[in-house]
Amino acid sequence: MHEKNQIEIRSATVADYDALADVMFDAVRHGPSAYTEEQRQAWVPQPRRGVDWVERLSSQSIFVAANSSEVVGFMSLAEAGYIDFAYIRPSAQGTGVFRRLYESIEKLSQQNGETRLWVHASLMAQPAFAAMGFAIKKKEVVQIGEQSLDRFEMEKRIGIH
Repeated sequence: MHEKNQIEIRSATVADYDALADVMFDAVRHGPSAYTEEQRQAWVPQPRRGVDWVERLSSQSIFVAANSSEVVGFMSLAEAGYIDFAYIRPSAQGTGVFRRLYESIEKLSQQNGETRLWVHASLMAQPAFAAMGFAIKKKEVVQIGEQSLDRFEMEKRIGIH
């Protein structure tokens, strides 16, 4: 139980962006996966860096989960209630970090007057979003280079409670 208390949820800053790229890389490349190694390499060949990464993140509201030594997860909210990123390091999966990050996103969305959250969920993220009350709207296939990756468009209606 004290493990959860050691993880703090906070807003990300520009100084976190390289760590966020590392979390994404770690989650996709080293975590449990329904995707092949070739698919995972196409999705995240290396940790993202550079101007495009910074610009994409800077336009969103991002929450990070961090312990005393590293960022262990993050989730981001883009325009129109779209959850763009949701990644948890393999070492922190199953600890409640996803739920805590999601709750921060939903609360912010409600404060912003959003009535719907939506996401393109990977095969690994789909059960976690379903547990938060998201429903699958449609299954999609995304082409990344020569690889085809299945994913789900999911949504959840939210209101001010």
